[in-house]
Amino acid sequence: MKLYYDLHIHSCLSLCAEDDMTPANIANMAAVAGLQLIAVSDHQSALNCPAVFEACRRAGILFLPAMELCTREEVHVLCLFEDLPGALSCSDFVKKRLILPRRNASISIRQTVMDENDNPLYDEKAYLGAAADIGIYDVGALIKSFGGLAVPAHIDRPSHSLLSNLAFYDPLMDFSACELTKECDPETIIKEHPELSGMRFLKNSDAHSLGDISDPVHFIEVPDAKPRTILDTIARCPF
Repeated sequence: MKLYYDLHIHSCLSLCAEDDMTPANIANMAAVAGLQLIAVSDHQSALNCPAVFEACRRAGILFLPAMELCTREEVHVLCLFEDLPGALSCSDFVKKRLILPRRNASISIRQTVMDENDNPLYDEKAYLGAAADIGIYDVGALIKSFGGLAVPAHIDRPSHSLLSNLAFYDPLMDFSACELTKECDPETIIKEHPELSGMRFLKNSDAHSLGDISDPVHFIEVPDAKPRTILDTIARCPF
């Protein structure tokens, strides 16, 4: 079974996403684009995943709950989960470890949690643009304990990435897959960083607007469409 995917999409829960990145809009746009599998991965939270899960079910799209973790080193890590309970439990865990900056409490920020019909429920009060007090060497095991898979995000970017912030990959970090931007050639990144040899690579849109959601370009082949099978395939198979 071949599944065309985009596993890095931000909803209106993320400050950096457009207001129209709502659960139903995301699911319907993915369906129109011809995608079969998506994940919504907001910064430091999975609170919009239940709504997107239901919107995707209606649109006939497979959905993986996810979030984009920002570690203590300010490295972004895409965290994909087998189910909603695992994602939401991890989201709660991360929220308690946010390193919150001082800010004017009177200034409201838009971090909207919605239902599956795009009705706003509330704005998350914790500032999700903060890093979490979780080290990069601990992320792999932590996400696995919640039934998930950790994938360092957009590692070739000049900021908030494994290579920009730390300049190297250490096998003791224990990642089996990494994400590249769509412009990056895997052979080039391996030539520059031979320690990544043998790593599996994903390419996603990191969409912050509806027009950024990927066309059906990248795919994985799986024996079935169970979330566990998809995660295990990502962890062991090159793309």
